[in-house]
Order: sequence, then structure tokens, then C-alpha cells
Amino acid sequence: MESEGCRVAFAKDGVFLHTSAKRHPEQDSLIPGVIRILEKGSEVQLQWTPLEEAGDTPQIVFSKKESPGAAEEDLFDPGYEPDWAVISAVRTQPRPPEQPPDPAPLPSPRAQWAFTLSLSELQSIRRSRPGLGWSYLIFISRDGRSLPALHFHRGGSKALLRALCKYLILAISPKDSRLYLVYSHDSYALSHAFDELQLFDENSSNLVSRFLQDPYAATFGSFSKVTNFFRGALHHEAEAPLRPPGDATSGLEDEPGFEVITCQVQLAPRPTVHREAPVTEQEWGQHLDPQGRITRLDELKRRIFAGGLSPALRKEAWRFLLGYYSWDSSSEENRARARHRTDEYFRMKLQWKSVSEEQERRNSLLRGYRSLIERDVSRTDRSTKFYQGSESPALVLLHDVLMTYCMYHFDLGYVQGMSDLLSPILYVTQNEVDAFWCFVGFMELVHQNFEESQESMKRQLGQLGLLLRLLDPPLGEFLEAKESGSLCFCFRWLLIWFKREFAFMDVLQLWEVLWTGLPCPNFHLLVACGILDSEREALMNSGFGFNEILKYINELTMKMSTEQMLCRAEALYRQLVATPELPRNVQEVLGLGGAAGTSPPQSLSPSQAPELEQTGRSSTPPTDSSIEILPPEEPPTAPSPEP
Repeated sequence: MESEGCRVAFAKDGVFLHTSAKRHPEQDSLIPGVIRILEKGSEVQLQWTPLEEAGDTPQIVFSKKESPGAAEEDLFDPGYEPDWAVISAVRTQPRPPEQPPDPAPLPSPRAQWAFTLSLSELQSIRRSRPGLGWSYLIFISRDGRSLPALHFHRGGSKALLRALCKYLILAISPKDSRLYLVYSHDSYALSHAFDELQLFDENSSNLVSRFLQDPYAATFGSFSKVTNFFRGALHHEAEAPLRPPGDATSGLEDEPGFEVITCQVQLAPRPTVHREAPVTEQEWGQHLDPQGRITRLDELKRRIFAGGLSPALRKEAWRFLLGYYSWDSSSEENRARARHRTDEYFRMKLQWKSVSEEQERRNSLLRGYRSLIERDVSRTDRSTKFYQGSESPALVLLHDVLMTYCMYHFDLGYVQGMSDLLSPILYVTQNEVDAFWCFVGFMELVHQNFEESQESMKRQLGQLGLLLRLLDPPLGEFLEAKESGSLCFCFRWLLIWFKREFAFMDVLQLWEVLWTGLPCPNFHLLVACGILDSEREALMNSGFGFNEILKYINELTMKMSTEQMLCRAEALYRQLVATPELPRNVQEVLGLGGAAGTSPPQSLSPSQAPELEQTGRSSTPPTDSSIEILPPEEPPTAPSPEP
């Protein structure tokens, strides 16, 4: 049944629709058919179609539950229970034609029972009672309409439900163990996990808003209050929570007459990944044409992803990675662009510089931005030599760039955490204007993290949970059992891209790797998975509870190797790409346009041969792939605030 624009993802015959001979005497009591899952572009449909008329058709002997006076619409009632008795095969006597047939054949009476339902319109699935000779399923749409029960006389309900798990999550209703509630993968992970956390409950707004605005300060400053809040928020007194997606079939193993759903994906082996040497100024120069345009851009980005940049090259390369300079422009065109952007920057800076104290007293929003910025600047990276000293010119620049950004994006303004993103950029560029426009480029990537709705953060935490449950189901189940399945302890990681988790100099390398956009969108989520993967044994063998897990994760700060985490994250990516039948929602997170495993990841080089079982740096890497261990950079004296 393949056609252009339509693919049959699943098909099973021997799926019968039972009708009443009393209410439908013109039809067979059993209508055999085929159930299919169809992929039509971005839409996925569930379709049941009857088979053509047959000479011999099984008849049904009805149970006493079906009252002769039952209304026809009962067949479509959500509470209708088609619990049939034993079937016997009886030959149906063909009826003699009463009149000559019409020239045009009439549609088969069975055709009226065919149905097609988009999975986006599917609300729930009711299963049969245990003890039947076969199982049936009733599909209920979001408008409350129940489709006719489908009976799987030859089995196959398990296979159908497993196939549906590629597109949906089936969670057992807390009020009815025979009812599966249907969620999209993203909607369950996002809404349910955060509903349980009650992060946006009006009654808990003070503590939560503090955590959302400044999660790292809240974590370090009032650790016990934050952890106790999350622990308390996880407990619902009103009703039992839904079971986690990975536990949709818990308790069904011993029920006869129904096939247990299993949605496990068989992952491909995980390869070993080695980091390469950083890109040097000489190698960068080999990618410039006589006019200064970048050539072989894909190759250059792959090298930056695989090895990072040498310190001396960062100031130049970051302008390109963050969109201040254009890869396609000549050196002269980029210099002209910089002159124009310099004028634009100082016009915006003048806007807030020229506001008098009297004006600012009547502008509570600007006054609030300034207060937050001054407070955050005074505590941002003060242990780094570049920002040491109360009179450091770098602190003045940090303040001025952030205030100017409020003029550039006044709706967003300043949110705590932005100073952490600007600080390394200013350190590398050593220039106020360059730092501002590079910061603008970075904020284009992550500005949604700082929006008041927090929808982006919820989505990313949901996607992280999705990846973790696929890559390491035991770890996901452990965290669920310890009330940590929402992964709230990863909030700071994603908010400011691990800025507080790694040493200052290591963050420079991590960010330039992430800015390449390779090997996939959302690679930062795989970095987070890599951190959890590296700590899985310590977590699962510790006997930790919620508080201890949150405390343990926070204490990983400055104790992790960026090199090892990048190796591990890329290994996880390559493992997923090589996995057949990768769920569609995971493909979307990874930005895979086609079926998983059909093409190699674009970031890999031929020299990175896969090896099994482990990740990390080889003990004896090839000479051309070795990593140069650099001493800490000695920054020059911070420039003055004005050019």
C-alpha cells in the first residue's frame, strides 16, 4: 500500500470488527480487516480497512451481556464492553438476488466500518478485560468518540502498541488500569514532569521565582530550602501520579488475555571517540582565499568541532562562529561591517548613558535592570585574573555591554545569568564592541532560556529526559524512583550552557565546539547525557535520595573534564545515529531528516574508527590527533571602557 507521500509503517491482518447480527442482519457478524499505521508527510494515521467479502465467514455466539434491546450507539460508547463468547464457524447461506444488479457496482456494506484516525487526534486506548481468548482495543478520539472495538484473533495487539510507541507515549490512567492515556513524547515529558514539580504554582511563587531567576545562586546559597521545596512539590496528595512512560506496562505481565507492551529500543554499540588537536592559526589561514573569505567551511567547522581552537585564534574565529563576521564576506566587507556595528553600538550605549538620575527614578524597568546588572557584575568570575580588583576596567566593560544589551533587546532586558555568558566572550575578544556583537550572536541561540514563560527550559528538560530514558533506561528508572525524574538538577547546565560546571578555560573550548552546530542540533543535551552517564555508577550504587542526588550533582562543579565529556557526548550521538528504528521524536531532537542509521554523522572523520565498549581519549593517540595541553592564558591588561 505504498504510494507517493504515504508510507505504511505497520500492518497487521486478522483484526476483526464484531457486529450484531440482530442489529445488522444484512452483514456478517465478524468483519475481518487490516490495521495499519500510515506516515503521510508529518502526519501519522491509524487506519482499519475491511477485507473483501468471503464465502465462509465465522459467526458469533453473543454473551448474555448484550441485551437484545441495546441501542446501536452503545457500540460507540466509551464504557461499552464487547466481551464475546466462544466463536464457532458457520457457513453463511448466500442470498439470491432479488433484482438484476445495477450497471455500477454498489460499495461493499463492510466499507462503512472503515476508519482513519490521525494519531494527533487520539486521546486514549481501552484494552480488554483479562481472561479472554484474544485481546481487543478501543481507540477513543479527543472529541470523545469511541471507534468500534478491534479484536486481534491471531494476536498482534502487542506489536501494534509497540509500533505506536514510536510516535506516542502510552501511560496507564491512575483511575483506570485498563485505560491508556495518549501523549505526544514532548507533551508528556514537558507538561507532566513540570506539573509534578509545580514550578509555576502561584502558592510557591517566591521561592520558585528566585530559583528560576538565579538557580545557581539559589542552589549554592539556600541549598536545603531549594531541595526541600522540590521534594515537597513532587508529592501529590490529591491523586496518584501517572506512571512514567517507561513503566506503562508495569503490573500487566500476569494478566492473561492481554499482551504486554514493550517499547525498548535495541541501541547500536557505542563507539570510542578521540578528540583531535586544536585548529591553529596556520590551519585557519589555509581556509582563506586571497580576499579573506572562508573556503571549505564544512571541513573547517568539522575540525573546530573535533578539536576546538588554539587560544591565539579564538579572538578572530569567535567573530565568525557568533555571526559578527560573515563566513561568505571578504576581509574588507567584514571590516566595513564592524565599522557600521561600532557606530550602532555607541548610539545604543548613549541612550542609557544620557538618562539622568531624575529620569531613571521614573523608569522602574531601567532602574531594575541596572540594579541587577551591578549586583551580578560584582560577583561574576572574580577569581579570574581578568576580572580581579574592585577597580578592574573589565568590570566596567561587563557592566556597560549588559546595559547596552537592554537597549538592544528591551523586551528581554537583563536576566540573571546573562553576565555568565558575556564574561568569557569579553575575556577572549578584549574589546567592548566585539564582545557586544558576539554576545548578541550567542543570545540569538539561547535567549529563549531567559524568557519569563520558561517554555524553552521545560522543552529542553523534557528532551533531555527523553534521550536519557532511551540511552540508559535503568538510570532513568532510578532517578524516577528517587523523585528526580524531572531532572531539575540539570536546570543550571542548560540555562547557561555549563558555564558553572567546568573550569573557565575549559568553557571556552566547550562553547566553540557547541557553536559549530555539529554534529546535530541540541548537542548540548548529549553533553548533559554524557555527564549523567559518567556518574551513573556513583549515583545508582550510592543509595542517594532526592536531596543527596541534587547535592551530588552540584558538587561536580569544576571536577569534570571537558575533553572527556565531549568524547562521551559524541559517542552517544554516534550510537543513536547507528541505531535502527530510532523513535521519531528522538530523530527530531537530533535533527535527523531521514531514518536513523542511513548516513554517517557529519562531524566524523575517517580516522575516527569506531571501537566498542568505552569512550574517552586513547592512551596513544596518533601524532596528528594529539591534544595540546596548554597552560592558563595570561590575559593582557583589560582595555579601557571607551575606544
